[in-house]
Order: sequence, then structure tokens, then C-alpha cells
Amino acid sequence: MARVTVEDCLRRQLNRFMLVHAAAKRVRQMREGAEYLVHSPKNEEIVIALREIAVGGVRIEQKKMEPKEKA
Repeated sequence: MARVTVEDCLRRQLNRFMLVHAAAKRVRQMREGAEYLVHSPKNEEIVIALREIAVGGVRIEQKKMEPKEKA
């Protein structure tokens, strides 16, 4: 992959908010010692995270919100 674009990543994520959330979470994981899922020498962690999202290596599970009980 020569260049990673937002459009490449949005094919895997629902919207831009979820994309930013996924990328930030993945960067934190890499900084804590997680293995890289794609080979991308000389790139910053955020670029590597976006590449991983674009190829489908990173997914975020959405939790269902429970309705709050009224007091």
C-alpha cells in the first residue's frame, strides 16, 4: 500500500469518529508493546495504525447501551 487514505479506512469503520477512536486506541496498544500487524518501516505509529485499519486488522466492538432506570 503506497498511501493510506481516510477513504481506505472508512471502508472498515462506520464513520470518522469510530475511525479516530480505533486509531487512537491502536496507537496506545502499540506504545504499550503490542506487535505491529503490518510491516511499515520508517512510519509513525499513527500511520501504521491507519494502515492496519485499512487492511482490516483492527476492529472495535460496539457495546450496547443499557437503558437507565428512572429514579
